[in-house]
Amino acid sequence: MKREAIYFTAEEIASHGKNSIPDELLSGKNLVYSSPATLAYNSPGAEGFGVKRAGLSVPESVMLIVAPGCCGRNTSLISSMPEYKNRFFYLEMSEPDLVTGNHLNKIPDAIKEVLSFLRDGGKKIPKVVMICITCVDALLGTDMDRVCKKAEDALAGGEFEGVKVRPCYMYALTREGRRPPMVHVRQTIYSLLEPMEKDARSVNIIGGFAPLENSELKEYLTLAGIRNIRQISTCKTYGEFLQMACANFNIVIDPEARAAAEDMNKRLNIPYIELTRVYSTDKIHSQYKALASVIGIDMDDSAEKAEADEAVAGLKSAYPDLKINVGECTNANAFELALSLTRMGFKVGEIYATLAPENFVYVKNLAVLSPDTKIYCNMEPTMLYYKISQSDADVTVGKDAGFYCPDIPNVAWNQDTRPFGYQGVRDLMNKIFDALKEAKA
Repeated sequence: MKREAIYFTAEEIASHGKNSIPDELLSGKNLVYSSPATLAYNSPGAEGFGVKRAGLSVPESVMLIVAPGCCGRNTSLISSMPEYKNRFFYLEMSEPDLVTGNHLNKIPDAIKEVLSFLRDGGKKIPKVVMICITCVDALLGTDMDRVCKKAEDALAGGEFEGVKVRPCYMYALTREGRRPPMVHVRQTIYSLLEPMEKDARSVNIIGGFAPLENSELKEYLTLAGIRNIRQISTCKTYGEFLQMACANFNIVIDPEARAAAEDMNKRLNIPYIELTRVYSTDKIHSQYKALASVIGIDMDDSAEKAEADEAVAGLKSAYPDLKINVGECTNANAFELALSLTRMGFKVGEIYATLAPENFVYVKNLAVLSPDTKIYCNMEPTMLYYKISQSDADVTVGKDAGFYCPDIPNVAWNQDTRPFGYQGVRDLMNKIFDALKEAKA
């Protein structure tokens, strides 16, 4: 029997409709293949900002990982990084713990031991202890809010009184649920903020865990008279982080931070504006225009838009018939990026990504412009049989796309620092140009 990776064309998926996406493209409908994309997701301690690194984005925090040994091992690489020294600690669950849940009773003492270790070593006592738990506790139905409250109570009245304890859920099992791990961890982080008097000239940019750099967004906000532009990644101390509560409004740059922004709106009276990361310069212009209207300022983005359009035109001129494969291990929504590249005049041969219903609109529009674009699900078990000979792309974008097509020039485009706006478009075009140029050298 001939074994091949299963795919559907954009036209085929569009004909099925949003509510009838083929099961092979939905991760919750089949066995899961741990491709490069799913490994990065299902093991949040691995490369990138998964649950563990995200939880430690809070300044002056440490993390206690409560897990069987096999689940804790994937943190070893991160804990070896200088910036995470003395920030990861482990409470290993024994086999009896798996049955009885007795490990939960050990957490308060384990926290005290961690804090004492840091104190005795001359280290600063952390302000927050993040408790990272795994699918084991998801299956046990553990109420981690109660566990964390009990741990805080155990610290009360002693030398460690005031240290906050919060949960981080490393639950791969909940990736299809209402609050996936990366949504929940963002809510946990910003739940630490307490009500504060508002500063009309302060704004938060939330969603990412590395600072926006070289993005025109910060420049526009500065020109609008915003004095303090805060991001969690630029806060050096816990006190600086708490100042995020005085923001006049939040700018959400990642949909996974939407729930956290809604919580902050209700609890701290901080409204939010959502700016989606897209690679269409027309869409970027529309978003900035809407932002200017909401905050009541004049915003001229013509120069930045022209630079981004020029970068697109330059790549198109040099490689008029460029064919690109797009993966999801990248700083982009794979389907939005594929649609934007197609509208730029490039060809998108293949997409490697899990298709969620909310992304159907991109596929529907892509089907009109490029009906033969093949869409593979990274988590589909038949991806084991994917062969590079199936693709005739000139370049790939995304670390997973590079894995599937190792002999084709690749732009990984998955750096910690997220690209955004016109700067993101410009830099991606330049990276693709450089990758093609280097391959020819």
